[in-house]
Amino acid sequence: MIILQIEHKVQNYEGWKKAFDSDPIDRKESGVKRYQICRPAGDQNYVVINLEFENMSDAEETLAALNKLWSKVEGTVMENPQTRILELIEFKELEV
Repeated sequence: MIILQIEHKVQNYEGWKKAFDSDPIDRKESGVKRYQICRPAGDQNYVVINLEFENMSDAEETLAALNKLWSKVEGTVMENPQTRILELIEFKELEV
């Protein structure tokens, strides 16, 4: 599993979430299998998003599409995006 991890400041979470939910890059068509949205505890104006892919090329193409999109909206919806592509090495759920 390949994870495109994105983090950035948002002006207003509700406004950002509305823009995210409008799905301007068509996540499903881009190869995203699932995603997570997280926020640091106590900071409602910062998000960390994990987009999961089955292959590296889909993650790289999605990142390119996001960079293009961000060049149009940075400073209004979000600020200073930081990204990294991760390879999931191990995942295990522990039973309680």
